[in-house]
Amino acid sequence: MVEIVLPVFNEEKVLEATVRRLDSFLRESFPVAARITIADESFPVAARITIADNASTDRTPFIAAHLASTIAGVSYLRLERKGRGRALREAWSVTTAPVACYMDIDLSTDLNALLPLVAPLLSGHSDVAIGTRLAPSSNVTRGPKREFISRSYNRILKTALRARFSDAQCGFKAIRTESVQPLLGEVKDDGWFFDTELLMLAQRRDLRIHEVPVDWIDDPDSRVDIVSTAWIDLKGVARLLASSRIARFAMVGVLSTIAYAVIYLLLRTGLDAGAANAVSLAVTAVGNTAANRHWTFGLKGRERLARQYMGGVAVYLLTLGLTSGALAVLGEISPSHSRTVEVTVLVLASIAATVTRYFALKSFVFAIGLPRAHRPNQGA
Repeated sequence: MVEIVLPVFNEEKVLEATVRRLDSFLRESFPVAARITIADESFPVAARITIADNASTDRTPFIAAHLASTIAGVSYLRLERKGRGRALREAWSVTTAPVACYMDIDLSTDLNALLPLVAPLLSGHSDVAIGTRLAPSSNVTRGPKREFISRSYNRILKTALRARFSDAQCGFKAIRTESVQPLLGEVKDDGWFFDTELLMLAQRRDLRIHEVPVDWIDDPDSRVDIVSTAWIDLKGVARLLASSRIARFAMVGVLSTIAYAVIYLLLRTGLDAGAANAVSLAVTAVGNTAANRHWTFGLKGRERLARQYMGGVAVYLLTLGLTSGALAVLGEISPSHSRTVEVTVLVLASIAATVTRYFALKSFVFAIGLPRAHRPNQGA
């Protein structure tokens, strides 16, 4: 079973025509063509339509209710708050279909792409499938402004978030519900950025994302405010970037470096530089390892705790070697250096060790305690 969700808001002009066109396609083409082969057996695939109305104020609710009562396989879901993402989250959270998808109400994407979209999910090959307008084999008709904004936005995703998918905002996507439903509650956005955030969560959880080139024609009557939507999406990108693993690690690193410098200055009044460095690094290394374990890498409980802290000791020794070496070089270059210069050199040496520390923590200290979805191949 495949459930197709149509999120709508004030679509009284096109709703009935769209639903009837989609229903006709599903009855006349989809059941005949959609036969999935599993274990050498071929199975027909049924489909149903859900109209997800997010707080429409025109005649959309009445038209949707009428369609649901007169067309078999059509249902109506009413939400009292706006937001396409909210509508999709609600519909996808309660569906019992093994595969759920959605498409924009204007049906800009050629419906012949529906079977290639859902087939890898029904067969278990993939967890998420998305239509892409940016593949070489896609046939897209739209104005230069929307083309530029779309390509620029997806380039930003690849650069800032290291996205491995090509088209985040194409309104033609499908999910394998058992794989993706657990992620829906983690998506914070309720609007147009919902797609991007869900895809990034899926990528970070190591879910398999399949892309389908589509034929797509821009709707000239679209009421989407491109500039406003783009600005909202950019703010969403910034939020995801700030919540990434690298950002959390960097914050822990900043706080650890400040604590290290303060403790070093306090100890330096009674200890030589080498001893003060070793002690201050040891103290902050414990807090750094604990914070990164819990906050950066999301590990809790006592499982593998001793082994992970032993890995933290190895990272501490590496950082101690770099900072001690920096102190030795400073002593050779400027034997009578000031305390300020001394601390500055140590902080710079500690910062230089940060990159090595991150990859060490990610690759072997905490990797053994991470679920597969959080392992090093996930990036930030």
